[in-house]
Amino acid sequence: MPVEEERGRNLVLQHPPAYRRSMAGIGVDPTTRARVRAAMSANSRENFLPPDVRHLADADHPVMIGWNATNSQPSTVARMLALLDVQPGDRVLDVGSGSGWTTAILSTLAGEEGTVIGVELVPQLVSYGRERLAETRARAEIREAIPGVLGLPEEAPFDRILVSAQATSIPVRLEAQLAEGGCMVVPVAGLMTVVDMRDGVAHRREDAGIYSFVPLEDGEGD
Repeated sequence: MPVEEERGRNLVLQHPPAYRRSMAGIGVDPTTRARVRAAMSANSRENFLPPDVRHLADADHPVMIGWNATNSQPSTVARMLALLDVQPGDRVLDVGSGSGWTTAILSTLAGEEGTVIGVELVPQLVSYGRERLAETRARAEIREAIPGVLGLPEEAPFDRILVSAQATSIPVRLEAQLAEGGCMVVPVAGLMTVVDMRDGVAHRREDAGIYSFVPLEDGEGD
């Protein structure tokens, strides 16, 4: 049976390890996958890469963009966004916005009525991402993360939270920023994890596959 844990204002419904290991992968509606493909096509990866590596835009692997950061592998981005299932009008937080590519894609998925805010710890990446968003006229913004603060608690709650950095354990401070009915996708110790907030309870699911990301900084795991 699942085990409930008290975490701040929310309950966490944690399934036992045997249940999690048995999962073959989380199902995604074909319509959601199609929306993600269209949003990615509308935001060319090439526009978010430095000029000297733009020839790698079509390669399905991470690309270094400077400051020890990468532009993520397109197939990984597609999977994370499909699991996140952003809806028009959603308020979305993009943690570790990097080049701004996922921030721009999220803005397309959220539409004109939505709000998308990226947060990034590295000042040079904040500037780089903002420039790319301005050049592509994406309806989103990127803010510089405050050291020691995970996410944007003062702007919470969010309908969707995307985390493009790897946590060592579930970042419960980000869970606390989810709205009722909200969803977070975050890689945790190599496993892509989906957190659904229902009736004040955080339901955690793990997708199939093993993933590698840069570490989530500033309070990862709590």
